[in-house]
Amino acid sequence: MFKLYKLGIVLVIGVVAYLASIANYEWTNANAYHGPQELNFFRGNAINLPLADNGYFMASGNCDGCHGYDETQEANVDGELNDVSPVTYWRGTMMANAAKDPLWKAKVSHEVAINPQHKVALEDKCTTCHAPMGKFSHDEFNLGPYGMDDLETDSLGQDGVSCLACHKQSTENLGNENSGVLHFIGAPVAYGPFEKPFESPMQDLVGLLPIYSDHINDAGVCAGCHTLLTNSVDLNGDFTGETFVEQATYHEWLNSAYDDNQSNATTCQGCHMPRIQESVIISANYSEIFPRSPYALHELVGGNSFMLKILKANAQTLGIAASDEVLDSTIARSERMLSHQTMNLDLSFATFDNDTGYFEVRLENLAGHKFPSGYPSRRAFIEFLVIQANGDTLFKSGVLQSDYEILGQNATYEPHYNVIKAEDEAQVYEMVMQDVANNVTTILERAYSLKKDNRLAPLGFTSSHNTYDTIPIIGMALTDSDFNFDGFEGTGTDVVHYHVPLNGYTGSIKITARVYYQSVPPKYLTEMFAVSTPEIDAFEAMYNASDKSVVLVAADSIQNMNVVTGINNPSKPAFAVYPNPTKNGIVRLTGASLSAIEEIRIFNTTGKLIASFAQYPTDGLRLTGEAGVYLINVTANGSSSVLRVVKR
Repeated sequence: MFKLYKLGIVLVIGVVAYLASIANYEWTNANAYHGPQELNFFRGNAINLPLADNGYFMASGNCDGCHGYDETQEANVDGELNDVSPVTYWRGTMMANAAKDPLWKAKVSHEVAINPQHKVALEDKCTTCHAPMGKFSHDEFNLGPYGMDDLETDSLGQDGVSCLACHKQSTENLGNENSGVLHFIGAPVAYGPFEKPFESPMQDLVGLLPIYSDHINDAGVCAGCHTLLTNSVDLNGDFTGETFVEQATYHEWLNSAYDDNQSNATTCQGCHMPRIQESVIISANYSEIFPRSPYALHELVGGNSFMLKILKANAQTLGIAASDEVLDSTIARSERMLSHQTMNLDLSFATFDNDTGYFEVRLENLAGHKFPSGYPSRRAFIEFLVIQANGDTLFKSGVLQSDYEILGQNATYEPHYNVIKAEDEAQVYEMVMQDVANNVTTILERAYSLKKDNRLAPLGFTSSHNTYDTIPIIGMALTDSDFNFDGFEGTGTDVVHYHVPLNGYTGSIKITARVYYQSVPPKYLTEMFAVSTPEIDAFEAMYNASDKSVVLVAADSIQNMNVVTGINNPSKPAFAVYPNPTKNGIVRLTGASLSAIEEIRIFNTTGKLIASFAQYPTDGLRLTGEAGVYLINVTANGSSSVLRVVKR
């Protein structure tokens, strides 16, 4: 006989039908409070979470009864009685729906279509992070590789990155694993962040022992999936013997001012599960439980509101166990993170000269990792506009067209710029992969090396950090004296200089600079959409019908500036260094007057003096240390310049 607790009057017919439907369900404790099935029924919740339990993992439906929405508004609510329950926040996220993500399914089928001989290994690896409970249950019970067909019929796998995918992770080698290598404790426990947990309800109802362990707040819990290396293959599908870093958000965080070695460390959970200081009762139906603080909101969002909108628009087809209201809230949180916690942008005017306006756009990355980060489709770009008083456009760069591609960009990829002078030049921050033939590719298995990575580095990011080999700066950004550099490395900034031709215009102008973010640009999908599989075709239909609007991350403007020509020349660096990068360690300087040099000092990025010269040596400067970034301080005519050079 179930013990009814805090329930109103229900229809007898409904109860009888419900009891009949669960006649074969065996409660683990006859005196337990309402089980999750019972709670879901009486709430009238039409979007139920799975209740699977294989003795090793159990699905989110088993947690929903106590850690989901509480009708009585006694538990899982803040001081204003807002629902802050872990399950409500989580169920609308990409993590909750990782195994139902139609782009992921399409991409897996794309990779298999290109190299069908790798189907078993590809699917087994891809499900490791998108369906961890299904995959690792297969491993635990020695059932062999776990593929997409297994996932389709596995409710644990379909539960995505569910509660126990994090709360059952052990401390074994925490933070030192990658590519889906996760370690779960075999015992039926759930780790949590609060000391002295009230054990009996969770033990009695679902058979899990809650245990306090501070490692649940460690960024290492995220490391195993948010650092992914792939085995590179050539164009015939043969392995090259090389690995490629598809994404390494955890390593980006390690190489930042936010990592665990800092006294003021901000972990992944610190941003993606923000704490509220209000005391919250964390389990429904138990008056014995006292409130806890601080309380972590299971927001678990990044910047992928585009895919969340696709989930919402196709919720029934995809089997999304979240209401429109929940999904809308998750979308709003994602876009709030992008617009409020990601970047600072400052637009400034330098001068007018020679029928040209000189402006600077300074970006500062506020994230604890590169921006954009994660899956390599993602990009950000600067839209820069100069508008005349009558509303006509005098100059534009980085303007999005009706097909959601950037005006004037190169067909393959856009290089990094320090100075933009023409309308077919645009600053695009992205990671671009290339195959063994040095051709741009979006096929993950064929990715052999990077052609470009100018994604904004986080504060504190340096080329001397031991993770740099997995997350290097690649391409023209490497020689950009304003990229992650302002006299020293690790600023997390970039300055883009715009030289705007005025074409004789002398009236008033308005200048705007905006940074936009796209998680799935059309160009990235071209290669995949050239292949037809049921999964690709299904996603293509969803994509074509989707809202492809880009997200505004940051903006600044200058209003009503009068153009006055012939003021002064814009400041230019007195000297430049070449070749940069250098392979043999020998570099030379160019400049207005090398003979005016009074002193040259060469430092590494830790500030150690490597060499010094009283005058410029005609045979060049020799960088005698290891490969990396060097700073050359040149003093001439009483003023100093700092140049950055890379030795490979």
